[in-house]
Amino acid sequence: MQSRDVVVIGGGQAGLAVGFYLRRVPLSWAVLDAQDGPGGAWPRTWDSLRLFSPARFSSLPGWIMPGGMDEYPTREAAVEYLAQYEERYALPVERPVHVRAVRREDGGFVLDTDGGAWRARAVVSATGSWARPYVPDVPGREWFGGMQVHSAWYRAPEALAGKRVLVVGGGNSGAQVLAELSLVADATWVTLAEPTFLPDHVDGRYLFDQATALYRAQKQGRPPPPPADLGDIVMVPPVRQARDRGVLRAVRPFVRMTERGVVWPDGREEAVDAIVWCTGFRPALEHLRPLGVVEADGRVRVQGTRSVREPLLWLVGYGNWTGFASATLIGVGRSARGTVDEVAAALAPAEGKG
Repeated sequence: MQSRDVVVIGGGQAGLAVGFYLRRVPLSWAVLDAQDGPGGAWPRTWDSLRLFSPARFSSLPGWIMPGGMDEYPTREAAVEYLAQYEERYALPVERPVHVRAVRREDGGFVLDTDGGAWRARAVVSATGSWARPYVPDVPGREWFGGMQVHSAWYRAPEALAGKRVLVVGGGNSGAQVLAELSLVADATWVTLAEPTFLPDHVDGRYLFDQATALYRAQKQGRPPPPPADLGDIVMVPPVRQARDRGVLRAVRPFVRMTERGVVWPDGREEAVDAIVWCTGFRPALEHLRPLGVVEADGRVRVQGTRSVREPLLWLVGYGNWTGFASATLIGVGRSARGTVDEVAAALAPAEGKG
């Protein structure tokens, strides 16, 4: 059984950011990553994906992503950056190691993995959400005979060329997938509400600035500033091009599915070949269930990033409930730094005894 003061579960952007700051503290630590190679979830995204902030604003702490102020990085650029980041700071990532369960034992934690057991005094969970894609429970979905694919597994439009396709989901992923599918297929965008778009000159930098303002207001005990209602979808180049072609039009959801297609709210039935679900993800926290910390909503109750029920467990990078903008490349650094400060303080009284 290997033993460390701190074990970080997950070697994607959140795990690497935590590792960057763990280098600065006198603790032994390791990162356990279930993937075969570096890059976290990015290698599994669709081929044409573009980040919604320029490279300079898509960076982890310590090293700015190459590309400058105007280039929106591709998936490959993000993967390469994370691989080089890991190497640049010599982060001790063990892979592939899948953590199946975390349990309390003898005042610390034991991690059951497919590569043997690990012991830790503190655990940082940074597994993200990509392993738990969410698809709404639409009546009749199990009877649909066409293709169904979540954005987690969608790669390229060629397999859907010439087909009748519905793209479901009103976020950035839905907009980008619709944009490229509309070039080769008869694609319709389905969203809960009418999608709203950021102005062309506004991107993820604004979203991060807004999160920073909320963070500072909370720290200073001030009321949060009202967010500017600019829209939700970032106009990266492929989405702008789709707008210029007149295809960024959306309809409200169908009410049920049939063997051959869907039924719309007006009762009209339509044949459909495929549905791409761009409907988001849920936190991947099954490994923490033995600790009894996962609530009915699938989250862990935290104060900051620290578990309320397990004070030597931290969660980083799952979304705003674990830190403002913590699910983004540029935003996770703040949560990672605060987490490592807390970990170091919590383990300091027993330092050198583990």
